[in-house]
Amino acid sequence: MPTESAWPVPFFLDPSNLTIDSTVSFCVAVLITVMLNSEAQAFMSNFLGDRRPDAKDRLNFNVFLHVGVLGSICFLIGGFGWPRLFDIDRSKFEHPRLYMVLTRATGPLANLLMASIVGSIVMIFNVLEYNPRVFMMIVGVNITTAIYNLIPVPPMAMGQLVCELLPPSQDNIKSLLVLSGPYLVLALALADRLTHQAIFSPYFDPIIRAIYTYIVGS
Repeated sequence: MPTESAWPVPFFLDPSNLTIDSTVSFCVAVLITVMLNSEAQAFMSNFLGDRRPDAKDRLNFNVFLHVGVLGSICFLIGGFGWPRLFDIDRSKFEHPRLYMVLTRATGPLANLLMASIVGSIVMIFNVLEYNPRVFMMIVGVNITTAIYNLIPVPPMAMGQLVCELLPPSQDNIKSLLVLSGPYLVLALALADRLTHQAIFSPYFDPIIRAIYTYIVGS
């Protein structure tokens, strides 16, 4: 029997209505989402040719090595974010532009896969009539992060595609996007929360809710 979602989707931390269980569940979901996103990118980077066996920020599943300041603030403000970016030596890729896009896209795809897997756990809990509140939060945060990666500004995955589509003559613009992109995304999320002038949410949130409902069944 489906359980009605215990949290709004997408979920935002509301300072005026904070509860211990929602805050803890959200933080756990964020840590899982960030670690999976980053480790998936690291795996794809290794697979495509940029192998670094001794790198401390790759394939170690230490979540605290993947948590970045700006990405974490964005999670708190907007309900989505990104992991700390690790170095990629694109010169080791056979097709640098394509492989860079594939590497960055692997993160949100892994988040969708995690949401699907955890969704199965939610369904099992529903059958056993246990409360799957934490697992539902994990599903929601993973889906939210995956869909908001469609923002066409780095460090989001779609932003990486935009950068790679720029011709070599526009490398200065690409560098500016990479440096200023995280601050721009954070500013957009902050503007959305403070001014209530929806920018991306009218387009992304219905998709998030549709996928969440499909996976969780509620």
